[in-house]
Amino acid sequence: MGVTYLHLPVGREPPSVERLDPFKAVMVIDQVVTDEWQRLVSDWLVRSGCLYMMAWGIGCSSWDTSVDLAFLSATGFAEVPDDRFVMTTWHEKEPLSETFWFAGQVAWNPVVPLDNVIIVDVSEKEREAQLLKAYSAAQHEKS
Repeated sequence: MGVTYLHLPVGREPPSVERLDPFKAVMVIDQVVTDEWQRLVSDWLVRSGCLYMMAWGIGCSSWDTSVDLAFLSATGFAEVPDDRFVMTTWHEKEPLSETFWFAGQVAWNPVVPLDNVIIVDVSEKEREAQLLKAYSAAQHEKS
């Protein structure tokens, strides 16, 4: 499984990540975001091939809703096959380590292997080494 770190401070345009399609995304939200930017990022996740989005941090339940709405908008509210369905969860009252464990051990698609994980770090400062180390450590924890 490949884990990619992406530092995405509020206001920054998301980069191309289609090469990782399909993927799981863990949103680590350390900044308050505007509704407009949240919609932009949610649409980007759905368009880029995210099939499972987990949100943790500030306003994480709103990310669950925002990605759900982006998915429904992209599909025209039509039924879609399992290989294109976007699952979302938020992890408001748990430590980040449990969300990372969930991403690696529980989050899956019944049809498509989700071998790629993107940690989307919505924060002022880049924390690549810290978050990649925490993600790796969480995969060895027992819940």
